[in-house]
Amino acid sequence: MITISSKDSGSLIGTITEAELKLLMDQFEEESSTDRDYYIDEQTVQMLEENGATPALAALLRKAIGGSDGVDIVWARG
Repeated sequence: MITISSKDSGSLIGTITEAELKLLMDQFEEESSTDRDYYIDEQTVQMLEENGATPALAALLRKAIGGSDGVDIVWARG
């Protein structure tokens, strides 16, 4: 299972599949092999949808953004 959490608060946002994680990893530039966080905003979600994000992943990321301009998320295997 792969969890997505808020980088700031550590609160769990939800879980994603291996395929959804691969999409995130393919779409974002990682600064190192241990980089596991991404900044997400509405434009990011739209870009991910255009590049094959599942409706479930897009909904999860929009939930993470909430009413903010954007949010840092972190993933972990659990």
